[in-house]
Formats: sequence, C-alpha cells, structure tokens
Amino acid sequence: MSHPQRRSEPRPSAGADGFLAVDSGGSGLRVAAGVPGRGPAGRRVTREPVRTGERGIDAGHLLAQLVPLARELAAQAGIGRFTAVAVGAAGLATLGDGLRADLPGALARDLGARRVALAADAVTAYAGALGVRPGAVVAAGTGLIAVGTDLTRWRRADGWGHLLGDCGGGAWIGRAGLEAALRAHDGRRGGSAELLARARERFGPVTGLPGALYPRPDRAAVLASFAPEVAACADGDPVSAGILREAARHVADAAAAVHPAGTPVTVTGGLLKLGDAFAVPLARELAERLPDAPRVAADGDPLDGAVRIATRLATGPLTLPEDGRMLSVTTLPGG
Repeated sequence: MSHPQRRSEPRPSAGADGFLAVDSGGSGLRVAAGVPGRGPAGRRVTREPVRTGERGIDAGHLLAQLVPLARELAAQAGIGRFTAVAVGAAGLATLGDGLRADLPGALARDLGARRVALAADAVTAYAGALGVRPGAVVAAGTGLIAVGTDLTRWRRADGWGHLLGDCGGGAWIGRAGLEAALRAHDGRRGGSAELLARARERFGPVTGLPGALYPRPDRAAVLASFAPEVAACADGDPVSAGILREAARHVADAAAAVHPAGTPVTVTGGLLKLGDAFAVPLARELAERLPDAPRVAADGDPLDGAVRIATRLATGPLTLPEDGRMLSVTTLPGG
C-alpha cells in the first residue's frame, strides 16, 4: 500500500556566519552584507526614510524595510545568519530609545544576530572616515552632526534635527534657499529672483509650498533636495553664495566644538557633492577656526563605517568608546 509522501519540514538555512551593516539616514536605508575577512558581498538601497513617532525612531518601520533586503543579501552571499549587525541611524542620540529597546531582540529573532551595535550616524561616519583613531568628523548630509573622540569618550555638537538645528546641513541650506525664494516672491529684502525661479521650476507655484512640505514625513529630505539649486546659483547670485558661506561657518563651528587638540578633522557626507561653491568657503572657515588641525580626506562613508564596526564585532572587541546614546553594543543569548 502506498503512503502519502511526507512534506519535509523547512530546515534552517546553511551557510557562513556573516555581518550586516546599515546606514539609516534622511533619504532612506543603505545596507551591506558579507563574511568577515572577505568584505561586503552586496549592497542594497531604499528611498524611504525611517519614520519617527511617539517612541522616536520607529523600529518596526526600519525592520520592515531591512529584513527583506538582508535576506536577499544573505542568499546572494551564501550567509546562513548575521551574527554581527551594526546599525547607524540618524537621530539615534535623541530619538533612539525605542530602537535600542526593540531592535537587538528583533534582529536576533529575524536574522540570527548575536552581537548588535547601535550607533548614531555620526559614529558610523566617524568610523568610515577615520577608523579607530582620535580626531573629529562632521557628517554633513541631509542633516549635520559633529563628533570627536580621544578614544575614551565621545563629544558631540548639533544633530538636533532640521527643526531645531542641523545647522549648515542639506536641509538647512535648502530651507534657507526656499526662504530667499519666498522673500523674492513677497518683495522683501534678502530675496533671490534666481532661487525663486528654481523653486517654481522644482515645486510649482511657491504659494503651495507650506501645504506641500509641512505634512510630509520626509520633509528634511525634500528641503535638502533644494540645496543643489542653491549651489548652482552661487556663482552669480550673492544671496545663494551667502547661504553657502553661512553653512560653511556652521560646519566649522561644529567641528571646533568637538575637536581634540592635535588631532585630524574631516568632513564627510553628501554635502560635499555641492562642489566648489561650498568646498571653497568650507576650507576657509576650517582653516580659520582650527588652524592647527590637519584636515584629512575621509577613508570612506557612513556605510563603510558600519561595515567596519560590524566586522570588528564579528571578529573581536570594538575599541571605539561605548556610550549609552552614541554607541551601544548588545550581546544576545548564544553570542
């Protein structure tokens, strides 16, 4: 007598122990994965910023985007589980309580994580730019935060978000550019006809800007999207040039606030893509504020920093200073 064929139970995926690195910023997630000693085997990008709510950064929304990408990368790289995970998140220092409470356990459950590092995006920017040595880094993208360390503790300046700070960052520049456009629309002093024309071209009638911007959860990213327009006008428009000079002063102020004496300083992030219109005043302001600090080029970006932290977690101790808000490491059962 024939018997019905029994369906085999799914088996845990076989494969190497891997690492997962995440950079969560104002424009979405960037994710890399690989096996320690071999470097990243693949990368993925999303374009949806992680939401914030009553508990701060929404761990559920981050996981909903991250887990499918991580599983794709695991299949691509032959990874059975991600034993070490490093997540760098914008706003972690001030809005990360819910993330710190929920994310390590969820990553253990969903991806097999055994050691999880949660870092402010400025810390992953630091690790990407300078590695493990004393110095100061300004992470200047959609937002802006500066961190410095002597390898015993972290010092931080700004990073207060686009409503209260992030002075000199992409959202700050974009907002200042749109304000100048609206001043020109109203006929007030300090307006820029060039920026008004570009605002209309990009967003339509400027009278609709408040209704279009204020309700959006990705408001900071939308504001930052106008920063390249400011840079494009700077050569012939004194208002635009003035906005970029003031942004450069804010960057230099933040760097000076966290810089350990005698150490290098670097600026990293998407703001550098604005070109000479921003780079020239930035170099001038840094030389004035920190004349004795060598300015060095960044080795890598925040995702590279998350990769460095994750691979260190996978292979041994992490020598960057732990801090309850800037950088915390959780070892989970079995780790």
